[in-house]
Amino acid sequence: MKGLTLADVLTGLTGNLIEASQPIASVVIDSRQAEPGSLFVALPGENVDGHQYVAQAFEHGAIAAITQQPVPPYWPAQTVRVGQDDPAQALANLPVCLQVENSLAGLQQVAAHWRGQFAARVIGVTGSVGKSSTKELLANVLATRFVTLKNEGNLNNEIGLPLTLLKLNPSHERVVLEMGMYDIGEIELLCRIARPQVGVVTNVEPVHLERLGTIERIAQAKAELVQALPPDGVAILNRDDPRVAAMAQLTQATVVTYGMSPEADLWASDVQSAGLEGIRFVLHYRGEHIHVRLPLLGRHSVHTALRAALAGLVEGLDWAEIISGLQSLPSQAQLRLLAVPGPNQSTLLDDTYNASPASTIAALNLLDDLTAPRKIAVLGDMMELGSFEEEGHRKVGCRAADVVDLLITIGARARWIAEEAAACGLVQSSILQFDTNQAAIDLLKEILEPENLVLVKGSNSQRMVEIVTALTVRNRRSGPKNKGAAS
Repeated sequence: MKGLTLADVLTGLTGNLIEASQPIASVVIDSRQAEPGSLFVALPGENVDGHQYVAQAFEHGAIAAITQQPVPPYWPAQTVRVGQDDPAQALANLPVCLQVENSLAGLQQVAAHWRGQFAARVIGVTGSVGKSSTKELLANVLATRFVTLKNEGNLNNEIGLPLTLLKLNPSHERVVLEMGMYDIGEIELLCRIARPQVGVVTNVEPVHLERLGTIERIAQAKAELVQALPPDGVAILNRDDPRVAAMAQLTQATVVTYGMSPEADLWASDVQSAGLEGIRFVLHYRGEHIHVRLPLLGRHSVHTALRAALAGLVEGLDWAEIISGLQSLPSQAQLRLLAVPGPNQSTLLDDTYNASPASTIAALNLLDDLTAPRKIAVLGDMMELGSFEEEGHRKVGCRAADVVDLLITIGARARWIAEEAAACGLVQSSILQFDTNQAAIDLLKEILEPENLVLVKGSNSQRMVEIVTALTVRNRRSGPKNKGAAS
């Protein structure tokens, strides 16, 4: 089975076809992950410069390194200046430093070249909220028929996406790539590398507003995916989000839509939450009506299921395959919100990966669907909201007032959540404000009682996972009952 070789790397860097040579076992940007036969890419960073670790990568067995500056001669490795020296030198004596103008651009060039060697169809996923969940579920659906590659974790940027593509091999039939961005032009770059035939857009929310300035610019950045699709491609758009629906005018690809109304090509009705047991609803597509029950948490997960199902239909799957993929998501696949056992037979809802107003309100909606003697929300600051910062926190606070028995906020921005919860009717004695995670941990250890339910959520930078880690009780399975759940 053909795998990446050093000749492929040189071909990607130079544009000139070079015959097959030494196999590349893996491509890494962390020298500690280097192994015999790997390629190390030395990336300069704000705090750490990968060029300082080239020798360590070679010590671990790397046969080549892509660099953008001369490496001190503390390792007996030759340097080949790509575009100036004879590339045959790089194949003759290993290990070798391949010096280019920009090592990140070099990584991207190699990935773009390698992607072009395969016929696997690429499905790109972007949006403000729900990208990772959609990527995981969509990949699981496609895997019922196709050998499918996906980017792991949050490897969704200008570094992670090329590293994912360099894992392509001839067995892969589909590739699902989450595409993140912080500014205009970044998704366009990812599309030039990956060349997706299908694009899925989840929604447009005021996430990264601090960087982009306006929600219109966020929509512009997300639309780069559908603009990059070829004429024979397919754009899968959220009809319930006006900014996403408007992207239909920006693409030359065929447009199909999903949502909660009959105007969408694939739509859902009769949504019922079964709490921690999942959700039930009816799918509607071209006159067909399919009743499904899925192990996904929260009503907002219906949209995630619709995206994955519609992409499956676009890729030619039948309903049996699609439903199987939706229902059999591996437990290790991270769909962000997890229920874990807490002190005194309480249950923690761990949604600490990240937070935006939309995702936090969705988590509160799930909390509202559950039955418990006491519902507690521990909410931290939400970052990068720009001009929407105060309004976004206050919207969360008002929703929390309708759901929780006790609200605990952590951080300066989260004080707006507390203020608005009080303004919306939550009694002041049920609102506590802390500056540190440890203060919340200490309180919760004292007050949690059997069947209490605790939602913990905040931006990743707030490290609220510390709260869940400190409170999690090992080797116990429990959970609250579902409000109105049926067997």
